[in-house]
Amino acid sequence: MKKITLTFPDMSAIEAEGEIRPIVILNHFNPKGKNIVAVKVNNEICSLDAPICISAQVEPVFSDTKEGSAVYRRSLCFVLAAAAHNIFPGKRLLVGHSLGYGYYYTIELERPLTEDDVSSLKKEMERIISDDKAIETDIISYSEACTLFEKLGLTETRRQLNYRCPSRLQVNTLEGFSDLYFGPLAGTTGMLRVFDLLPYSGGFLLRFPRHDEPDSLPPFTDQPKLFEVYREYKLWGKRLNVTSAAGLNQLVHDNRVSDFISITETLQTKRLSNIADKILERKSVQAVLIAGPSSSGKTTTSKKLSLQLEAIGYRPKVISLDNYYLGREQTPRDKYGNYDYECLEALNIDMLNQNLMDLLAGKEIKIPSYDFHSGKSYFKGDTMVLEENDILIMEGIHGLNDRLTHLVPAEKKFKIYISALTQLNLDDHNRIATSDNRLIRRIVRDSRYRGKSAADTIAMWDNVQKGEELHIFPFQNNADAMLNTALDYELSVLKVYAEPLLRCVTPLQKEYAEANRLLQFLSYFSPIPANSVPSQSIIREFIGGSAFKY
Repeated sequence: MKKITLTFPDMSAIEAEGEIRPIVILNHFNPKGKNIVAVKVNNEICSLDAPICISAQVEPVFSDTKEGSAVYRRSLCFVLAAAAHNIFPGKRLLVGHSLGYGYYYTIELERPLTEDDVSSLKKEMERIISDDKAIETDIISYSEACTLFEKLGLTETRRQLNYRCPSRLQVNTLEGFSDLYFGPLAGTTGMLRVFDLLPYSGGFLLRFPRHDEPDSLPPFTDQPKLFEVYREYKLWGKRLNVTSAAGLNQLVHDNRVSDFISITETLQTKRLSNIADKILERKSVQAVLIAGPSSSGKTTTSKKLSLQLEAIGYRPKVISLDNYYLGREQTPRDKYGNYDYECLEALNIDMLNQNLMDLLAGKEIKIPSYDFHSGKSYFKGDTMVLEENDILIMEGIHGLNDRLTHLVPAEKKFKIYISALTQLNLDDHNRIATSDNRLIRRIVRDSRYRGKSAADTIAMWDNVQKGEELHIFPFQNNADAMLNTALDYELSVLKVYAEPLLRCVTPLQKEYAEANRLLQFLSYFSPIPANSVPSQSIIREFIGGSAFKY
Protein backbone atom coordinates (compact mmCIF):
# COMPACT_ATOMS: atom_id res chain seq x y z
CA MET A 1 0.00 0.00 0.00
CA LYS A 2 1.25 3.49 -0.90
CA LYS A 3 2.70 5.55 1.93
CA ILE A 4 1.83 9.25 2.32
CA THR A 5 3.64 11.93 4.29
CA LEU A 6 1.83 14.68 6.17
CA THR A 7 3.85 17.77 7.10
CA PHE A 8 2.62 20.08 9.86
CA PRO A 9 3.15 23.85 10.35
CA ASP A 10 6.09 23.25 12.72
CA MET A 11 7.69 21.15 9.93
CA SER A 12 7.27 17.89 11.86
CA ALA A 13 5.90 15.05 9.76
CA ILE A 14 4.25 11.64 9.98
CA GLU A 15 3.78 8.81 7.52
CA ALA A 16 0.57 6.85 6.97
CA GLU A 17 -0.49 3.83 4.95
CA GLY A 18 -2.95 4.61 2.14
CA GLU A 19 -5.03 7.36 3.76
CA ILE A 20 -5.69 9.08 7.06
CA ARG A 21 -8.54 11.22 8.40
CA PRO A 22 -7.67 14.61 9.93
CA ILE A 23 -9.76 13.90 13.03
CA VAL A 24 -7.14 11.40 14.26
CA ILE A 25 -4.15 13.76 13.92
CA LEU A 26 -5.48 16.88 15.69
CA ASN A 27 -3.02 16.43 18.57
CA HIS A 28 -0.18 17.27 16.16
CA PHE A 29 -1.45 20.84 15.80
CA ASN A 30 -0.92 21.86 19.45
CA PRO A 31 -4.22 23.83 19.50
CA LYS A 32 -3.87 25.08 23.13
CA GLY A 33 -7.60 24.98 23.77
CA LYS A 34 -8.59 26.44 20.40
CA ASN A 35 -11.49 24.97 18.47
CA ILE A 36 -10.36 23.23 15.25
CA VAL A 37 -13.30 23.11 12.81
CA ALA A 38 -11.49 21.98 9.63
CA VAL A 39 -8.03 21.53 8.13
CA LYS A 40 -6.14 22.87 5.14
CA VAL A 41 -4.65 20.16 2.94
CA ASN A 42 -2.26 21.74 0.43
CA ASN A 43 -4.17 25.00 0.99
CA GLU A 44 -7.57 23.41 0.32
CA ILE A 45 -10.03 23.53 3.22
CA CYS A 46 -11.36 20.06 4.05
CA SER A 47 -13.65 18.65 6.72
CA LEU A 48 -12.18 16.73 9.63
CA ASP A 49 -13.53 13.41 8.35
CA ALA A 50 -12.43 13.81 4.71
CA PRO A 51 -9.70 11.18 4.10
CA ILE A 52 -6.28 12.50 3.05
CA CYS A 53 -4.92 10.23 0.30
CA ILE A 54 -1.86 12.16 -0.86
CA SER A 55 1.29 13.58 0.69
CA ALA A 56 0.43 17.07 1.86
CA GLN A 57 1.14 20.14 3.92
CA VAL A 58 -1.56 20.11 6.61
CA GLU A 59 -2.57 22.95 8.93
CA PRO A 60 -5.52 23.54 11.26
CA VAL A 61 -8.44 25.89 10.63
CA PHE A 62 -9.46 27.43 13.95
CA SER A 63 -12.90 28.86 14.69
CA ASP A 64 -11.38 32.27 15.51
CA THR A 65 -10.26 32.79 11.89
CA LYS A 66 -12.39 34.03 8.99
CA GLU A 67 -12.15 30.65 7.24
CA GLY A 68 -13.02 28.80 10.43
CA SER A 69 -15.91 31.15 11.14
CA ALA A 70 -17.33 30.37 7.69
CA VAL A 71 -17.22 26.64 8.50
CA TYR A 72 -18.91 27.36 11.84
CA ARG A 73 -21.71 29.40 10.24
CA ARG A 74 -22.34 26.85 7.49
CA SER A 75 -22.52 24.06 10.08
CA LEU A 76 -24.91 26.08 12.24
CA CYS A 77 -27.13 26.65 9.19
CA PHE A 78 -27.17 22.87 8.61
CA VAL A 79 -28.19 22.23 12.22
CA LEU A 80 -31.00 24.77 11.81
CA ALA A 81 -32.17 23.06 8.59
CA ALA A 82 -32.19 19.67 10.34
CA ALA A 83 -34.10 21.12 13.31
CA ALA A 84 -36.66 22.77 11.02
CA HIS A 85 -37.08 19.45 9.19
CA ASN A 86 -37.93 17.83 12.54
CA ILE A 87 -40.20 20.58 13.91
CA PHE A 88 -41.91 21.62 10.67
CA PRO A 89 -41.78 18.55 8.40
CA GLY A 90 -42.59 19.29 4.77
CA LYS A 91 -42.32 23.10 5.21
CA ARG A 92 -39.76 25.17 3.31
CA LEU A 93 -37.09 26.92 5.35
CA LEU A 94 -35.76 29.88 3.34
CA VAL A 95 -32.51 31.70 4.09
CA GLY A 96 -32.33 35.40 3.33
CA HIS A 97 -29.72 38.07 3.76
CA SER A 98 -27.27 38.82 6.56
CA LEU A 99 -28.16 41.29 9.30
CA GLY A 100 -26.27 42.13 12.49
CA TYR A 101 -24.07 39.00 12.60
CA GLY A 102 -26.99 36.81 11.69
CA TYR A 103 -28.94 35.40 8.76
CA TYR A 104 -32.60 36.20 8.26
CA TYR A 105 -34.86 33.17 7.74
CA THR A 106 -38.52 32.56 7.01
CA ILE A 107 -40.59 29.37 7.03
CA GLU A 108 -43.45 28.84 4.59
CA LEU A 109 -46.36 28.06 6.91
CA GLU A 110 -50.10 28.48 6.43
CA ARG A 111 -50.04 30.90 9.36
CA PRO A 112 -47.70 33.57 10.77
CA LEU A 113 -44.58 32.34 12.51
CA THR A 114 -44.86 32.83 16.28
CA GLU A 115 -42.30 33.35 19.05
CA ASP A 116 -43.22 29.88 20.34
CA ASP A 117 -42.30 28.43 16.92
CA VAL A 118 -38.89 30.12 17.10
CA SER A 119 -38.43 28.91 20.67
CA SER A 120 -39.23 25.33 19.61
CA LEU A 121 -36.68 25.55 16.82
CA LYS A 122 -34.03 26.84 19.19
CA LYS A 123 -34.67 24.05 21.69
CA GLU A 124 -34.38 21.45 18.93
CA MET A 125 -31.08 22.96 17.80
CA GLU A 126 -29.83 22.94 21.39
CA ARG A 127 -30.76 19.25 21.68
CA ILE A 128 -28.90 18.35 18.49
CA ILE A 129 -25.85 20.31 19.61
CA SER A 130 -25.94 18.96 23.17
CA ASP A 131 -26.06 15.39 21.82
CA ASP A 132 -22.84 16.13 19.89
CA LYS A 133 -24.11 14.41 16.77
CA ALA A 134 -21.76 13.48 13.96
CA ILE A 135 -22.16 15.44 10.71
CA GLU A 136 -21.64 12.76 8.10
CA THR A 137 -20.26 13.40 4.62
CA ASP A 138 -21.18 10.99 1.83
CA ILE A 139 -20.73 10.76 -1.92
CA ILE A 140 -23.88 9.75 -3.79
CA SER A 141 -24.78 9.38 -7.46
CA TYR A 142 -26.63 12.02 -9.46
CA SER A 143 -29.80 9.89 -9.62
CA GLU A 144 -29.66 9.24 -5.86
CA ALA A 145 -29.31 12.98 -5.24
CA CYS A 146 -32.34 13.77 -7.42
CA THR A 147 -34.46 11.23 -5.53
CA LEU A 148 -33.16 12.38 -2.14
CA PHE A 149 -33.87 16.09 -2.64
CA GLU A 150 -37.32 15.38 -4.07
CA LYS A 151 -38.14 13.26 -1.01
CA LEU A 152 -36.91 15.96 1.37
CA GLY A 153 -38.82 18.71 -0.44
CA LEU A 154 -35.65 20.69 -1.25
CA THR A 155 -37.15 22.00 -4.47
CA GLU A 156 -34.51 24.59 -5.45
CA THR A 157 -31.66 22.17 -4.70
CA ARG A 158 -33.31 19.57 -6.91
CA ARG A 159 -34.08 22.16 -9.59
CA GLN A 160 -30.43 23.19 -9.74
CA LEU A 161 -29.51 19.61 -10.70
CA ASN A 162 -31.20 20.27 -14.05
CA TYR A 163 -28.40 22.72 -14.89
CA ARG A 164 -25.47 21.48 -12.81
CA CYS A 165 -25.18 17.76 -13.46
CA PRO A 166 -22.14 16.08 -11.87
CA SER A 167 -22.06 12.29 -11.92
CA ARG A 168 -21.72 12.29 -8.14
CA LEU A 169 -22.35 14.78 -5.35
CA GLN A 170 -21.12 15.25 -1.81
CA VAL A 171 -23.97 15.56 0.69
CA ASN A 172 -24.05 16.08 4.44
CA THR A 173 -26.34 14.09 6.70
CA LEU A 174 -27.49 14.72 10.28
CA GLU A 175 -30.04 12.49 12.06
CA GLY A 176 -31.45 11.27 8.75
CA PHE A 177 -31.71 14.74 7.18
CA SER A 178 -29.43 15.45 4.22
CA ASP A 179 -28.48 18.71 2.50
CA LEU A 180 -26.01 20.11 0.00
CA TYR A 181 -23.39 22.74 0.88
CA PHE A 182 -20.54 24.09 -1.23
CA GLY A 183 -18.00 24.07 1.60
CA PRO A 184 -16.84 21.76 4.41
CA LEU A 185 -18.81 21.49 7.66
CA ALA A 186 -17.71 20.81 11.23
CA GLY A 187 -17.20 17.19 12.20
CA THR A 188 -19.73 17.16 15.05
CA THR A 189 -22.48 19.44 16.32
CA GLY A 190 -20.99 19.74 19.82
CA MET A 191 -18.64 22.55 18.79
CA LEU A 192 -21.53 24.80 17.69
CA ARG A 193 -22.77 25.95 21.09
CA VAL A 194 -22.63 29.71 20.57
CA PHE A 195 -25.75 30.86 18.69
CA ASP A 196 -29.21 32.33 19.14
CA LEU A 197 -32.53 32.58 17.32
CA LEU A 198 -34.15 36.01 17.44
CA PRO A 199 -37.71 36.62 16.16
CA TYR A 200 -37.58 39.39 13.55
CA SER A 201 -40.07 40.85 11.05
CA GLY A 202 -42.21 37.78 10.36
CA GLY A 203 -39.22 35.45 10.46
CA PHE A 204 -36.15 35.11 12.66
CA LEU A 205 -32.41 35.70 12.75
CA LEU A 206 -29.91 32.89 13.22
CA ARG A 207 -27.23 34.77 15.15
CA PHE A 208 -23.60 33.67 15.36
CA PRO A 209 -20.34 35.00 16.85
CA ARG A 210 -17.76 37.21 15.20
CA HIS A 211 -14.73 35.31 13.97
CA ASP A 212 -12.42 37.17 16.34
CA GLU A 213 -14.68 36.57 19.36
CA PRO A 214 -15.90 32.98 18.81
CA ASP A 215 -17.09 32.39 22.38
CA SER A 216 -19.79 35.07 22.59
CA LEU A 217 -22.46 36.79 20.51
CA PRO A 218 -22.05 40.48 19.70
CA PRO A 219 -24.87 42.86 20.67
CA PHE A 220 -27.56 43.03 17.99
CA THR A 221 -27.60 46.27 16.00
CA ASP A 222 -30.73 46.70 13.91
CA GLN A 223 -30.46 48.14 10.40
CA PRO A 224 -34.08 48.78 9.34
CA LYS A 225 -33.25 50.77 6.18
CA LEU A 226 -30.98 48.01 4.89
CA PHE A 227 -33.53 45.35 5.76
CA GLU A 228 -36.22 47.21 3.83
CA VAL A 229 -34.03 47.37 0.70
CA TYR A 230 -33.49 43.61 0.91
CA ARG A 231 -37.19 42.98 1.50
CA GLU A 232 -38.22 45.00 -1.56
CA TYR A 233 -35.80 43.13 -3.81
CA LYS A 234 -36.81 39.74 -2.42
CA LEU A 235 -40.45 40.52 -3.24
CA TRP A 236 -39.40 41.66 -6.73
CA GLY A 237 -37.53 38.38 -7.29
CA LYS A 238 -40.55 36.36 -6.18
CA ARG A 239 -42.80 38.22 -8.62
CA LEU A 240 -40.46 37.32 -11.48
CA ASN A 241 -39.94 33.76 -10.14
CA VAL A 242 -36.17 34.25 -10.09
CA THR A 243 -35.07 33.78 -6.49
CA SER A 244 -32.22 31.31 -6.92
CA ALA A 245 -29.36 30.39 -9.24
CA ALA A 246 -31.61 27.66 -10.67
CA GLY A 247 -34.24 30.24 -11.62
CA LEU A 248 -31.64 32.31 -13.45
CA ASN A 249 -30.18 29.21 -15.12
CA GLN A 250 -33.61 28.27 -16.41
CA LEU A 251 -33.90 31.66 -18.13
CA VAL A 252 -30.52 31.06 -19.77
CA HIS A 253 -31.56 27.53 -20.80
CA ASP A 254 -34.88 28.77 -22.25
CA ASN A 255 -33.25 31.69 -24.13
CA ARG A 256 -35.28 34.20 -22.12
CA VAL A 257 -32.47 35.93 -20.27
CA SER A 258 -32.37 39.04 -22.54
CA ASP A 259 -35.73 40.26 -21.27
CA PHE A 260 -34.65 39.60 -17.68
CA ILE A 261 -31.48 41.66 -18.21
CA SER A 262 -33.56 44.52 -19.58
CA ILE A 263 -35.95 44.33 -16.61
CA THR A 264 -33.16 44.34 -14.00
CA GLU A 265 -31.37 47.24 -15.66
CA THR A 266 -34.63 49.18 -15.97
CA LEU A 267 -35.40 48.60 -12.28
CA GLN A 268 -32.00 49.94 -11.25
CA THR A 269 -32.43 53.00 -13.46
CA LYS A 270 -35.88 53.56 -11.98
CA ARG A 271 -34.42 53.43 -8.45
CA LEU A 272 -31.84 56.05 -9.45
CA SER A 273 -34.59 58.19 -10.94
CA ASN A 274 -36.52 57.96 -7.67
CA ILE A 275 -33.44 59.12 -5.75
CA ALA A 276 -33.02 62.06 -8.13
CA ASP A 277 -36.66 63.00 -7.50
CA LYS A 278 -36.08 62.89 -3.72
CA ILE A 279 -33.13 65.24 -4.14
CA LEU A 280 -35.32 67.62 -6.14
CA GLU A 281 -38.02 67.48 -3.45
CA ARG A 282 -35.43 68.58 -0.89
CA LYS A 283 -34.90 71.95 -2.56
CA SER A 284 -32.16 72.93 -0.12
CA VAL A 285 -29.78 70.14 -1.23
CA GLN A 286 -26.57 71.37 -2.85
CA ALA A 287 -24.23 68.41 -2.28
CA VAL A 288 -24.83 64.70 -2.90
CA LEU A 289 -22.52 62.30 -1.02
CA ILE A 290 -22.23 58.71 -2.28
CA ALA A 291 -20.59 55.99 -0.19
CA GLY A 292 -20.36 52.24 -0.36
CA PRO A 293 -17.96 49.34 0.06
CA SER A 294 -15.35 48.27 -2.48
CA SER A 295 -16.64 47.28 -5.93
CA SER A 296 -20.18 48.39 -5.19
CA GLY A 297 -20.15 50.50 -8.36
CA LYS A 298 -19.79 53.96 -6.85
CA THR A 299 -18.19 55.50 -9.94
CA THR A 300 -20.83 54.31 -12.42
CA THR A 301 -23.60 55.14 -9.96
CA SER A 302 -22.28 58.72 -9.75
CA LYS A 303 -22.32 59.02 -13.53
CA LYS A 304 -25.79 57.49 -13.93
CA LEU A 305 -27.18 59.63 -11.12
CA SER A 306 -25.68 62.68 -12.84
CA LEU A 307 -27.71 61.84 -15.95
CA GLN A 308 -30.88 61.52 -13.88
CA LEU A 309 -30.20 64.86 -12.20
CA GLU A 310 -29.53 66.54 -15.56
CA ALA A 311 -32.86 65.19 -16.83
CA ILE A 312 -34.69 67.12 -14.12
CA GLY A 313 -32.77 70.39 -14.56
CA TYR A 314 -29.58 70.12 -12.47
CA ARG A 315 -26.02 70.59 -13.71
CA PRO A 316 -23.92 68.11 -11.70
CA LYS A 317 -20.31 68.87 -10.85
CA VAL A 318 -18.03 66.23 -9.37
CA ILE A 319 -15.29 66.49 -6.75
CA SER A 320 -13.14 63.44 -6.01
CA LEU A 321 -12.19 62.88 -2.40
CA ASP A 322 -8.89 61.46 -3.65
CA ASN A 323 -7.84 65.05 -4.37
CA TYR A 324 -7.91 65.81 -0.65
CA TYR A 325 -5.37 63.31 0.63
CA LEU A 326 -2.78 64.79 2.96
CA GLY A 327 0.87 64.49 2.06
CA ARG A 328 2.29 61.05 2.78
CA GLU A 329 4.35 62.34 5.71
CA GLN A 330 1.10 63.42 7.41
CA THR A 331 -0.79 60.19 6.66
CA PRO A 332 -1.54 58.04 9.76
CA ARG A 333 -0.16 54.52 9.93
CA ASP A 334 -2.03 51.36 10.91
CA LYS A 335 -0.96 48.98 13.66
CA TYR A 336 1.42 47.25 11.24
CA GLY A 337 3.21 50.50 10.41
CA ASN A 338 1.69 50.85 6.92
CA TYR A 339 0.16 54.07 5.64
CA ASP A 340 -3.58 53.99 6.33
CA TYR A 341 -5.15 55.74 3.35
CA GLU A 342 -8.63 54.50 4.27
CA CYS A 343 -8.97 56.30 7.60
CA LEU A 344 -10.73 59.67 7.69
CA GLU A 345 -7.61 61.32 9.09
CA ALA A 346 -5.75 60.62 5.82
CA LEU A 347 -7.83 63.40 4.22
CA ASN A 348 -7.39 67.15 4.57
CA ILE A 349 -10.76 67.61 6.25
CA ASP A 350 -10.22 71.30 7.06
CA MET A 351 -9.46 72.20 3.44
CA LEU A 352 -12.36 70.10 2.15
CA ASN A 353 -14.88 71.74 4.47
CA GLN A 354 -13.62 75.24 3.71
CA ASN A 355 -13.86 74.53 -0.02
CA LEU A 356 -17.38 73.17 0.36
CA MET A 357 -18.56 76.17 2.37
CA ASP A 358 -17.03 78.53 -0.22
CA LEU A 359 -18.73 76.64 -3.06
CA LEU A 360 -22.11 76.74 -1.34
CA ALA A 361 -21.62 80.49 -0.83
CA GLY A 362 -21.08 80.95 -4.58
CA LYS A 363 -17.32 81.48 -4.36
CA GLU A 364 -14.72 80.02 -6.72
CA ILE A 365 -12.32 77.49 -5.21
CA LYS A 366 -8.95 76.04 -6.21
CA ILE A 367 -9.17 72.24 -6.29
CA PRO A 368 -6.12 70.38 -4.98
CA SER A 369 -4.60 67.35 -6.69
CA TYR A 370 -2.72 64.41 -5.21
CA ASP A 371 0.20 62.51 -6.72
CA PHE A 372 0.03 58.94 -5.43
CA HIS A 373 3.50 58.17 -6.78
CA SER A 374 5.28 60.91 -4.84
CA GLY A 375 2.74 61.07 -2.02
CA LYS A 376 2.36 64.85 -2.31
CA SER A 377 -0.59 67.23 -2.51
CA TYR A 378 -0.31 70.06 -5.03
CA PHE A 379 -2.31 72.53 -7.13
CA LYS A 380 -2.35 72.40 -10.93
CA GLY A 381 -4.82 75.23 -11.57
CA ASP A 382 -8.19 73.42 -11.47
CA THR A 383 -11.01 75.61 -10.18
CA MET A 384 -14.73 75.24 -9.55
CA VAL A 385 -17.71 77.45 -8.81
CA LEU A 386 -21.33 76.43 -8.22
CA GLU A 387 -23.74 78.48 -10.28
CA GLU A 388 -27.54 78.41 -10.41
CA ASN A 389 -28.89 74.86 -10.86
CA ASP A 390 -25.44 73.36 -10.23
CA ILE A 391 -25.25 70.49 -7.73
CA LEU A 392 -22.13 68.94 -6.26
CA ILE A 393 -21.52 65.16 -6.28
CA MET A 394 -18.81 63.49 -4.18
CA GLU A 395 -18.21 59.76 -3.86
CA GLY A 396 -15.92 58.02 -1.40
CA ILE A 397 -15.88 55.63 1.51
CA HIS A 398 -16.47 58.34 4.15
CA GLY A 399 -19.47 60.00 2.50
CA LEU A 400 -21.95 58.94 5.19
CA ASN A 401 -19.73 60.03 8.08
CA ASP A 402 -20.76 63.55 9.11
CA ARG A 403 -17.23 64.22 10.32
CA LEU A 404 -16.20 64.38 6.65
CA THR A 405 -18.41 67.42 6.01
CA HIS A 406 -18.96 68.69 9.54
CA LEU A 407 -19.29 72.38 8.52
CA VAL A 408 -21.93 71.74 5.85
CA PRO A 409 -25.49 72.08 7.22
CA ALA A 410 -27.46 68.79 7.17
CA GLU A 411 -30.25 70.25 5.02
CA LYS A 412 -27.76 70.99 2.23
CA LYS A 413 -26.51 67.37 2.05
CA PHE A 414 -28.13 64.24 0.58
CA LYS A 415 -26.35 61.01 1.50
CA ILE A 416 -26.64 57.80 -0.54
CA TYR A 417 -25.43 54.36 0.53
CA ILE A 418 -24.86 51.82 -2.24
CA SER A 419 -23.92 48.15 -2.17
CA ALA A 420 -24.38 45.00 -4.24
CA LEU A 421 -27.20 43.41 -2.23
CA THR A 422 -28.16 40.44 -4.41
CA GLN A 423 -31.55 38.91 -3.59
CA LEU A 424 -30.62 35.58 -5.22
CA ASN A 425 -29.78 32.45 -3.23
CA LEU A 426 -28.00 29.39 -4.51
CA ASP A 427 -30.94 27.36 -3.16
CA ASP A 428 -33.27 27.43 -0.14
CA HIS A 429 -30.46 26.98 2.41
CA ASN A 430 -27.35 28.43 0.71
CA ARG A 431 -27.23 32.21 0.47
CA ILE A 432 -25.05 34.41 -1.71
CA ALA A 433 -22.87 36.70 0.38
CA THR A 434 -22.75 40.34 -0.70
CA SER A 435 -18.99 40.27 -0.15
CA ASP A 436 -18.61 37.35 -2.61
CA ASN A 437 -20.45 39.32 -5.29
CA ARG A 438 -18.16 42.31 -4.75
CA LEU A 439 -14.96 40.24 -4.51
CA ILE A 440 -15.67 38.61 -7.88
CA ARG A 441 -16.30 42.04 -9.40
CA ARG A 442 -12.99 43.24 -7.95
CA ILE A 443 -11.02 40.21 -9.19
CA VAL A 444 -12.26 40.86 -12.73
CA ARG A 445 -11.62 44.62 -12.60
CA ASP A 446 -8.18 44.33 -10.96
CA SER A 447 -7.06 41.90 -13.64
CA ARG A 448 -8.37 44.02 -16.51
CA TYR A 449 -7.30 47.48 -15.36
CA ARG A 450 -4.62 47.06 -12.69
CA GLY A 451 -2.65 44.02 -13.84
CA LYS A 452 -3.33 42.11 -10.63
CA SER A 453 -3.79 38.36 -10.40
CA ALA A 454 -6.74 36.78 -8.63
CA ALA A 455 -4.35 35.76 -5.84
CA ASP A 456 -3.24 39.40 -5.45
CA THR A 457 -6.83 40.60 -5.06
CA ILE A 458 -7.76 37.80 -2.67
CA ALA A 459 -4.65 38.53 -0.57
CA MET A 460 -5.67 42.14 0.07
CA TRP A 461 -9.43 41.54 0.41
CA ASP A 462 -9.29 40.93 4.16
CA ASN A 463 -7.78 44.38 4.76
CA VAL A 464 -10.38 45.93 2.44
CA GLN A 465 -13.16 44.39 4.50
CA LYS A 466 -11.60 45.57 7.76
CA GLY A 467 -11.63 49.10 6.39
CA GLU A 468 -15.28 48.76 5.40
CA GLU A 469 -16.25 47.54 8.86
CA LEU A 470 -14.53 50.57 10.42
CA HIS A 471 -15.38 53.36 8.00
CA ILE A 472 -18.54 52.44 6.04
CA PHE A 473 -20.88 49.93 7.64
CA PRO A 474 -21.30 51.80 10.97
CA PHE A 475 -22.77 54.76 9.07
CA GLN A 476 -25.24 52.91 6.81
CA ASN A 477 -28.30 54.14 8.66
CA ASN A 478 -27.18 57.77 8.20
CA ALA A 479 -28.13 57.50 4.53
CA ASP A 480 -31.06 59.45 3.10
CA ALA A 481 -31.41 56.77 0.41
CA MET A 482 -30.02 53.30 -0.29
CA LEU A 483 -29.39 51.82 -3.71
CA ASN A 484 -28.86 48.18 -4.52
CA THR A 485 -26.33 47.98 -7.35
CA ALA A 486 -26.45 44.18 -7.69
CA LEU A 487 -27.92 42.91 -10.94
CA ASP A 488 -29.36 39.44 -10.59
CA TYR A 489 -27.83 38.24 -13.85
CA GLU A 490 -24.31 39.57 -13.24
CA LEU A 491 -22.65 36.51 -11.69
CA SER A 492 -23.36 34.57 -14.87
CA VAL A 493 -21.51 37.28 -16.81
CA LEU A 494 -18.64 37.70 -14.34
CA LYS A 495 -18.19 33.92 -14.26
CA VAL A 496 -16.83 34.00 -17.83
CA TYR A 497 -14.07 36.41 -16.79
CA ALA A 498 -13.39 35.24 -13.22
CA GLU A 499 -13.08 31.47 -13.69
CA PRO A 500 -9.88 31.54 -15.84
CA LEU A 501 -8.29 33.95 -13.34
CA LEU A 502 -9.21 31.82 -10.32
CA ARG A 503 -7.93 28.65 -11.98
CA CYS A 504 -4.46 30.24 -12.13
CA VAL A 505 -4.19 30.23 -8.33
CA THR A 506 -2.16 27.13 -7.48
CA PRO A 507 -2.30 24.84 -4.40
CA LEU A 508 1.14 26.24 -3.50
CA GLN A 509 -0.44 29.63 -2.74
CA LYS A 510 -2.30 30.33 0.49
CA GLU A 511 -5.04 32.07 -1.54
CA TYR A 512 -5.91 28.73 -3.15
CA ALA A 513 -8.55 27.91 -0.52
CA GLU A 514 -10.55 31.05 -1.32
CA ALA A 515 -10.03 30.71 -5.08
CA ASN A 516 -11.26 27.12 -4.94
CA ARG A 517 -14.31 28.15 -2.89
CA LEU A 518 -15.20 30.87 -5.41
CA LEU A 519 -14.82 28.42 -8.30
CA GLN A 520 -17.25 26.04 -6.60
CA PHE A 521 -19.62 28.94 -6.01
CA LEU A 522 -19.50 30.09 -9.66
CA SER A 523 -20.12 26.54 -10.88
CA TYR A 524 -23.77 27.04 -9.85
CA PHE A 525 -24.28 29.63 -12.62
CA SER A 526 -24.76 29.09 -16.34
CA PRO A 527 -22.66 31.57 -18.35
CA ILE A 528 -24.13 34.66 -20.03
CA PRO A 529 -22.05 36.33 -22.80
CA ALA A 530 -20.88 39.89 -22.25
CA ASN A 531 -22.54 41.16 -25.44
CA SER A 532 -25.84 40.86 -23.56
CA VAL A 533 -24.77 43.58 -21.09
CA PRO A 534 -25.94 47.16 -21.92
CA SER A 535 -23.19 49.74 -22.40
CA GLN A 536 -24.34 51.87 -19.44
CA SER A 537 -24.62 48.92 -17.02
CA ILE A 538 -22.69 48.99 -13.77
CA ILE A 539 -21.20 45.64 -14.80
CA ARG A 540 -19.31 47.43 -17.58
CA GLU A 541 -17.27 49.21 -14.88
CA PHE A 542 -15.69 45.81 -14.17
CA ILE A 543 -15.64 43.93 -17.51
CA GLY A 544 -15.00 46.91 -19.82
CA GLY A 545 -16.88 48.32 -22.79
CA SER A 546 -18.72 51.00 -20.83
CA ALA A 547 -20.33 54.00 -22.48
CA PHE A 548 -18.91 56.05 -19.61
CA LYS A 549 -15.31 57.24 -19.33
CA TYR A 550 -13.56 56.51 -16.03
